Amino acid sequence: MPPRNLSIILFACVISLLCYQKAPRSREARTIVHTIETINNNYVEPVDSRELFENAMRGMVGELDQYSSYIAPESYLRFQESLDQQFGGIGILVEGPPQAEQLTVVSPLVGSPAYDAGVQAGDIILQIGDTDTQEMTLEDAVPLMRGAEGSAVELVVRHMGDDEPVKLSVKRAVIQTESVLGDTRASDGTWNYFLEEDPRIGYIRLNTFGEHTSAELREALAFRDHPVQGLIIDLRGNAGGLLKSAVDICNMFINGGRIVRTRGRGGQILQEHKADAESTVLDANLPLVILVDRFSASASEIVAACLQDHDRAVLVGERTWGKGSVQNIIELEGGDSAIRLTTATYWRPSGKNIHRRKAPYEADDAEEWGVQPNEGFRVELTEEETRQVAETRRDRDVVRTNAAGETVTTPEEKEHFDDPQLRKAIDYLEQQIQETQPKAA
Repeated sequence: MPPRNLSIILFACVISLLCYQKAPRSREARTIVHTIETINNNYVEPVDSRELFENAMRGMVGELDQYSSYIAPESYLRFQESLDQQFGGIGILVEGPPQAEQLTVVSPLVGSPAYDAGVQAGDIILQIGDTDTQEMTLEDAVPLMRGAEGSAVELVVRHMGDDEPVKLSVKRAVIQTESVLGDTRASDGTWNYFLEEDPRIGYIRLNTFGEHTSAELREALAFRDHPVQGLIIDLRGNAGGLLKSAVDICNMFINGGRIVRTRGRGGQILQEHKADAESTVLDANLPLVILVDRFSASASEIVAACLQDHDRAVLVGERTWGKGSVQNIIELEGGDSAIRLTTATYWRPSGKNIHRRKAPYEADDAEEWGVQPNEGFRVELTEEETRQVAETRRDRDVVRTNAAGETVTTPEEKEHFDDPQLRKAIDYLEQQIQETQPKAA
């Protein structure tokens, strides 16, 4: 059967699925199929049937709301990897044009094959296998470095400050990406989950809510080597992830009550998640601050809203994004592609829905949406300050080694930036710690 006909049949099947029983009798569905046939047969230039199909899918699903979308096969694998937090590769973060002139290592992941093979932050990747990288984009480079666990890839790299390149053989492995990060790194590359400037205060960043985030956080919250007297959870820039992960994390901090409720079409309650006292891992008296900004969304907002409504944490920063809708992933084409479809809204313990129904640039600031910082703890950042916060945190994620071969976090030549939101959180916690100290009689 010609590929064109196969795509048309496939598209008709998808329409039938989405429209349920109405599709076989739908004039609109027949018209869409007829339109694809007409374009294929009559358009002035040859048309790729697959491209036509995917464009139609994007338009149909993407117009429902700003969070529903069609995920094409080449994107679906990357989407799954982001939630699973793992992939087959060598374990490096890379930049390419236009961010960097040539393919450059931002940082190796601690304990990864690349880290063990001697790949360093700042390395220029000159060659992957037999392929020169001079004109290579990230989209072309990443597939060459990823692959089956146990297979090897040859890299030619030039270390920062060296004139001569070196050849490294790196054996691929299943790479576990980090979603729970600390403030600085210890000499062995692991994270320190306390502030460098005040070790009494714990500091944990969550950059996503993936399959392993709750387990990673539970481990970090043990504070086995360094007990703390106050804690900051940084959710700034965290766009969300899995609802289950957010629920599990809320459970670690509260010992009862509602975490979140989801409602479907017509306001019908679909799920209600409640806290389990046996899952709590943190002392209820430990002072807690949640840092949020205008890019904290979805699962981040579930956690922030829950802990705020239960008076378990003080929220510092800016009003959050306002994404109170739930998307389900519905696989198509035997699991090769999918649609991300809004199927429910979530409601915080107070009974409020934080969803911003208008597009962000149209939303009225007077309307109730998002999660607001606690009274007296709003700290708005300028665009420049927001950029500096992100740059400072990114610098601390880079794995560097000093002359002694120890891992270090921040290069000595970097000028210190005093993060205003973090400073507000620190000041509050230091005051709380001071007030709980025993007083001399």
